[in-house]
Amino acid sequence: MQWLDNTSWGLIIIACLTLGLAPYSPPHIVEKLQMLFKGELKRPIDWFDLVFHGIPWILLVLKGIASVKGKPTL
Repeated sequence: MQWLDNTSWGLIIIACLTLGLAPYSPPHIVEKLQMLFKGELKRPIDWFDLVFHGIPWILLVLKGIASVKGKPTL
């Protein structure tokens, strides 16, 4: 996962604050996670939204884990 090491923290944080939270009232990711936990996530567009808005958060977590484990990050 060298590409993750080459990706700056700032870029990932900006992606989380923009794409990860858009639209802002309420954030799509929150709505989709609520639907997932209630078992209401059935339409393909809902799954796409969950993945699309969740990718920045997944990258943030992966970069954080790599940083804690001592792998080189920017």
